Amino acid sequence: MSQLARSVRTLFVLALSIVLAGALLAGLLLPWVGGPGLVAQQSTSLLGEPPLELTEDTPPANTTMLAANGELITSFYQENRAPVASEQIAAVMKQAMVAIEDARFYEHAGLDVQGTLRAVLANLAAGGVQEGGSTLTQQLVKQTLLQTADTPEERVAATEQTLGRKLREARLALALEDVYSKDELLTRYLNIVYYGQNAYGVQPAARAFFGVDASALTLTQAALLAGLVRSPSDDDPFTDPEGATIRRNQVLTRMATQGYITPVDRDAAIAAPLGLAPGPAPRRGCVEASVGPYVCDFVQKYVIQTLGLTQDQLDHGGYVIQTTLDPELQRSGDTAVLNTLPLEDSRAATFSAVQPGTGHLLALSVNRIFGYDLSDPRQESYNLNVYPSRGAGSTYKVFVAAAALARGYSTQYTLTAPSPYTSRVYKEQGGPYRVENAGRYRASLDLTTALYQSSNTYFVALEDALGSVEEPVRMAERMGLYQFGPGGMAQEVIDQNRGSFTLGPDATSPLGLASAYSTLAAGGTQCDVTPVTAVLDQHGDPLKDSRGVPVVTNDRCTPEAIPAGVANTLNQMLRKDVEPGNPGQTAPAAYVRGHQIAGKTGTAQGNVSVAFVGYTPEITASVMVFNPKVNENVGGFGGGKGATVWRDAMAPILEARGSGEFPPADPVVVNGNTRPVPGCTTVSQCRSVLSAAGFQTSTVRVDSDKKEGELAGTSPPRGGRAVPGQLVSILVSNGSDYTEPTQGPPAPGPGPTPSPPVDPPTSPGVPDRPAGVPWQPQLPDWIPRPGR
Repeated sequence: MSQLARSVRTLFVLALSIVLAGALLAGLLLPWVGGPGLVAQQSTSLLGEPPLELTEDTPPANTTMLAANGELITSFYQENRAPVASEQIAAVMKQAMVAIEDARFYEHAGLDVQGTLRAVLANLAAGGVQEGGSTLTQQLVKQTLLQTADTPEERVAATEQTLGRKLREARLALALEDVYSKDELLTRYLNIVYYGQNAYGVQPAARAFFGVDASALTLTQAALLAGLVRSPSDDDPFTDPEGATIRRNQVLTRMATQGYITPVDRDAAIAAPLGLAPGPAPRRGCVEASVGPYVCDFVQKYVIQTLGLTQDQLDHGGYVIQTTLDPELQRSGDTAVLNTLPLEDSRAATFSAVQPGTGHLLALSVNRIFGYDLSDPRQESYNLNVYPSRGAGSTYKVFVAAAALARGYSTQYTLTAPSPYTSRVYKEQGGPYRVENAGRYRASLDLTTALYQSSNTYFVALEDALGSVEEPVRMAERMGLYQFGPGGMAQEVIDQNRGSFTLGPDATSPLGLASAYSTLAAGGTQCDVTPVTAVLDQHGDPLKDSRGVPVVTNDRCTPEAIPAGVANTLNQMLRKDVEPGNPGQTAPAAYVRGHQIAGKTGTAQGNVSVAFVGYTPEITASVMVFNPKVNENVGGFGGGKGATVWRDAMAPILEARGSGEFPPADPVVVNGNTRPVPGCTTVSQCRSVLSAAGFQTSTVRVDSDKKEGELAGTSPPRGGRAVPGQLVSILVSNGSDYTEPTQGPPAPGPGPTPSPPVDPPTSPGVPDRPAGVPWQPQLPDWIPRPGR
């Protein structure tokens, strides 16, 4: 550039500065010069209260998501902000900022005419704009209006180079000086100004450049940060360390000139290296969650879809989201699933836990990394714990059992359902619906035994007795099974009257399954899954919607969603599937010594998934193992991998915290509206007495050691209990096991009177008997007796 051009530019800058300074002064004095009427018109903008964005609604901190114990899970933000109090900022940082940005900060009242003239002279001497005339207070106004702008028009208005904008800035600066102390204004400025590296405010900047808090900044560090404010990109020490050093040293020189430091301190600091030691940015989003990333994902969607916030509000609102996540249980669940299946396995193992009686979401674990990299098979952004994908097998038998108990069937309700069993009610593709058991079962079982031993044929027969699947499906619906996934699933099963419902072939949400069983643990109170207990605004108050109502309300629970007696009775029945002493149980692997645990296993057709749901009075958790992408035999049954994961996850928690006891079964539910089954000796007599007792009858031919056509008994047996109208099977021998008696010895001739039979000797395990009582072999528990 020629000397002439430089001179012209310098004169132009000088003239413009003088004009602006004069106009500004005139604008500020105009209300008084113009008389009282004009003062009244201008009072609201000149002397009135500053706008909220300059007082209460300043740019907030990052939105934070907290676990139930207060542990930080993650943050949501676009601009990294973390405002701190004045006492949390090193004094040297305040001195450095004042020295380089506004040396007369503590002398002026928001406007600095002397500083403006000084800037004009400095710019003239330098041949360019080297200093600005705005005070820190004016810069605070500008930055606040810019950073709180909601529209492009507001952003333009905050930065446009017009006299009107300058006048507005000046007036607002004067108003702020009337409201706040100098230290408050300086703290606000330090907390809002941009330093580079996406750090808005001194605390994020201290972490981003030096890995320390703002309270711990040293002289050289403070000088570097203060120098960055003018142009964070031009003086970036990471890209231009030489330029950043020059700018830092300018700050140090100003501090010495203004008496904040001695010349010796200045020289030592100038000789020091930049000393950059960047710390990590705050966790951002669920990918970077410190614990429970899939809970984080669930919460994020819940806040947006249920509470009505937007992602932009999350990123800029400065909220505190208090979640229900239990970090200890979450980490224990993470370890448990990885102990069973590694990250690389095609099979997913999910652990999903809720709190009975509140619905609070406690944990979501899976052997996957939450992420979006499609090239990494270990990463998964689809929440496998929440969305239905595979069936949960025999865990659905609980819903059929609950429906039967609610109708009045007793816990000892007995049915004869040999394997294979052909349904009398349900069809499959227009033909007969036949099912078989996986393993050997007695043909006749009572409800309690059939439940914990998990007999397929019994439960299809129980659905037959109920007449349709509507009651079991509605029971599952009331218990909360269908919270997640496509709507209308329950009605679809009812409309198609699917007898397979009890075998759980339909896609099931692991979290929905846990929630449904938690209704039992809570004594019949159903609670929708709730992951959030509070959302606080930037001032620490409950966030409210447009109607002034808090967006987070009480837990969404329905007392007596199912009868308490039914729930408590089922809890006692399901303990037999886990706790010792119950032959044929399917989930002993889930047992934790010293604790009452109820549960149920499930295995889908073809072993494409296995499941286990277990619970104490305090925690309900489901485990499902499946391949979410293709059908794959996952191996074993629900009592294997499912029960094992559950125990591995829950044992450390139960041993550390203890657990309570379930209420006793309800005697009314246990007995139901049943009556004793009468005895009979012939088929015709059975028809007569059973009909008279209010039962329906059918004749069933069974394997027996009696002659063909002879009565072999009834199901339920004599002395057993059945509901009025229940079908009682009259068992008729088919003679398959009958053996003709052998010819006896000839009758004895006259002789001495024979001695009475001698009892066989008492052997271990056979109790002594009173004299004269005929001996009978002691039968094991699994052989049915009258009245069982």
